Amino acid sequence: MKNKAIKSIFTLSACALAINAATAQEQVTLEVIQVTAQKRSENAQETPISMNVLSSADLKEKSIEKIDDLQYSVPNLHMTETGISTQMFIRGIGTGNNQGFEQSVGQYIDGVHYGRQQLLRMPFLDLERIEVLKGPQSIMFGKNSVAGALNLSSAKPTQDTEIHLGVQYQPTNGATEFTGMVSGSLTDTLSARLAVRDYSEDGYIENTFKDRDETIREESAVRLSLLWEPSDTMNFLFKIEQDEFDGTGRQIEVIKDEPALAGSPMPGATFSQILGALGHPGAITESELNYERQADAEESNNNSLNNATLTANFKFGDYTLTTVSGLVSYDFVETCDCDYTAAPIFSVFIDEEYEQFSQEIRIVSPVGEKFDWLGGLFYQSSELAFDDNIIIPTNSVLGLVSGGALASLNGQAAGRNYQLDTEMYSAFFQGRYHFTDALTLTLGARYTSEDKTSSRVMNITDVSTGDITTNPMSPALFDVVFGIQSEQSPYSPEGHNLQGERNETSFTPLINVSYKIDQNIMAYASATTGFKAGGFDARANNVNSWEFEEEEATAYEMGIKSLLLDDTLEVNLSFYRTEYDNLQVSQFDGVLGFNVGNAKETVVQGVEVDGRWIILDGLSMQYGMAYLDHEYKDFTNGNCHSRQVPDGDMGADGNQLCDYTGKSGQYTPKFTASIGFDYFTDISFLGFEYFRTTLGLYHSAKQNVDVNLNPLYEVDAYDKVDMRIALESENWNIALFGKNMTNEEVLTYVGNNPLSGSTFGTDTFYGFVDRPATYGIQVDYNF
Repeated sequence: MKNKAIKSIFTLSACALAINAATAQEQVTLEVIQVTAQKRSENAQETPISMNVLSSADLKEKSIEKIDDLQYSVPNLHMTETGISTQMFIRGIGTGNNQGFEQSVGQYIDGVHYGRQQLLRMPFLDLERIEVLKGPQSIMFGKNSVAGALNLSSAKPTQDTEIHLGVQYQPTNGATEFTGMVSGSLTDTLSARLAVRDYSEDGYIENTFKDRDETIREESAVRLSLLWEPSDTMNFLFKIEQDEFDGTGRQIEVIKDEPALAGSPMPGATFSQILGALGHPGAITESELNYERQADAEESNNNSLNNATLTANFKFGDYTLTTVSGLVSYDFVETCDCDYTAAPIFSVFIDEEYEQFSQEIRIVSPVGEKFDWLGGLFYQSSELAFDDNIIIPTNSVLGLVSGGALASLNGQAAGRNYQLDTEMYSAFFQGRYHFTDALTLTLGARYTSEDKTSSRVMNITDVSTGDITTNPMSPALFDVVFGIQSEQSPYSPEGHNLQGERNETSFTPLINVSYKIDQNIMAYASATTGFKAGGFDARANNVNSWEFEEEEATAYEMGIKSLLLDDTLEVNLSFYRTEYDNLQVSQFDGVLGFNVGNAKETVVQGVEVDGRWIILDGLSMQYGMAYLDHEYKDFTNGNCHSRQVPDGDMGADGNQLCDYTGKSGQYTPKFTASIGFDYFTDISFLGFEYFRTTLGLYHSAKQNVDVNLNPLYEVDAYDKVDMRIALESENWNIALFGKNMTNEEVLTYVGNNPLSGSTFGTDTFYGFVDRPATYGIQVDYNF
């Protein structure tokens, strides 16, 4: 089925080319795409970096609602939502499970950094364009873009009146989306744009214990933008937005359950059998990937996001001064049934609050001169408060383990309070010298200074009162059994009250040479560096995992951007190699926490090709393919996966670790590809004037999705096929669409069930599962 689908696509392409060659008709050329990847508007084909660009029309036709959808249109991009975090990777480099990490892939919306993990879950709203920039983007976007950057641009207010109303319904998962937008002038100099979105979904994983589908989602967003243009030399754009995106349940299920080893409480028994013997026979009823799960505790996540941005532009002759002021804040509350079974074992409650202010000032020189440049100053301050509570309920089955030896844990909780205050200053400059009309040398640099102050405290409390426990046994058991060191633990005389300060400076230069072979073909080569600050571990349960070091990258890239066949075929090719020192890695500790380490040396290298092609009038293609070679060159201090024999360095806690040198990391498929066809023609049917159909194919080679690189979960290659058929007129559009029509079962993240191995001795795995085949209808009205 998959091979036939792939072959049919390429057969269609070949037939279309033959028709094109045989048919004489007026030539249609590719539309010029303008981007702001270099902080000024310019032709994407004249910007010497590797990127993928999607317009607002692309987002609509591909039903891309958030970054989670975007990854299937952009090779070498990966994003997944895990139990209590969110991760995004470009070219195999990203940020793991830890609220103390900076992001390796920076997300920027209208020039403001949205770097926290929870902000990656934010749905898209009324966007003009998305630019996916690959490789370190240290000069224009700063230290938080060591793997790449997402540069998102919101649609701007217009003087002409525009109205959009849209509704989408997906009967396969009960999803309904309403969108609305109105834009127009209020006065001769003031225009406004109001955009709203409301989304609800029943979910696609059946929780057989609760007899309902999950994750149940409720999302809403509203944005008001005001554009004031008092003269030709100045304008002010103010944007304020509020987003709410909530979920109930989880897209997760137990996918493997191997028996306990000798020496365990019930050797030879699976986790399911052990929980059944402890009085919960329905805790795990099956352990295969089938879109079914069992969970008893109520699970939810609630995100409330507020942001405001003021962008001002002033022209002084041919020079432009731009200021961007941004406020971003959010509250995130989550309850997680993190044993991932329908037995009462433990749950986790999380409360995270974040506030950020940023200010950028930059000056851009006129273009067309022998030398042009831009430079600026940037300031950002932020405050993060992260609290979580590992709660053992009074009826937990832990009280029945080993003859009741763990009964003192029931009704107790291990609470963590993590604080992080950050203040950062930077200055950047990039200049281009045009030796000739064809040859350009670009030099750039950014200097950054950053101060961080952090603390982490863990206490054992009584669940019923919230007060520090008076039970003398529970702190000791939390320490010995779960590795949770606390202020009350008798085995940790120094307690668990950590304080830290860091001051780091970085200088990241860039050199880029581009040469126009002719009017439509440009070759370029670049060398740059990237930097991601060190910090303080937010998720570890032991005091030995606290401060981690900065991460540095040196990147080399060369490529060609070309427009061929009378401006109908775009071919962009890039070769890259990036060397990372002290790559920051977070892995499951095998019990209840995640520890941070640094892989000393990591190399990623590969080839990417992408472009567009007008095959014939009305039929076009977008394509992108990427080959990735990711290797840990020196990583001897990794956390071992389940039942792995330690063979690495000794950890700070005295336990031997595992050596991952020579292996590839999580989310590093060797080959990914995305190919899309768009066919458009005139018709006359029921008042509609146009017929459009789009067909998309995404392929991923095998990859490891286990957080600790367990070879059991190097998942097989897969193909996804999407299709959309639409009738369009000047005002009305109606479309039917299907996503993942091959119904691929895709695991996006895998890990061991917490406590399953350390306490019960089994080898039990949970997996986050992507959506199965989804079908729906879209109706849009535009005025």
